[in-house]
Amino acid sequence: MTSKLMDYFNKQPRIGVLSTSTKDGKVDSAVFGSPNMIDENTVVIATGKNRTFSNLQENPYAMFLIMEPGAEIMDWKGIRVYMKMKESATSGEMLDMIKGQIAKIAGEEAAKIIYATATFEIIELRPLVDMGQGWENSI
Repeated sequence: MTSKLMDYFNKQPRIGVLSTSTKDGKVDSAVFGSPNMIDENTVVIATGKNRTFSNLQENPYAMFLIMEPGAEIMDWKGIRVYMKMKESATSGEMLDMIKGQIAKIAGEEAAKIIYATATFEIIELRPLVDMGQGWENSI
């Protein structure tokens, strides 16, 4: 992966959609603002005790989609980041740090909702709309 991907992935403000599924394939998608690339192959997400967290306990695969308008009205930009969860934690330094950041940005009530962190390995990148151009040309 490249620093170009990290810059795009971590750009703020931005929001994306995280899709997960149960072990038997029941899919859920949720809007997430917390995902952060901490190195060129690792993403950390903060989540509540919710359907996303439950799904990840059954099935470690997820996809994070970032989409934004381009210069032209029909020129959407973005990427699909396919990931596999390596670990989750309901306590620890990373969770405390993320809760602190969320408290500063969105308030203490929002920080209290955060239940866990999930750490993912990026396994594939695809453009928002794949026409063979590669992900680098879609952001």
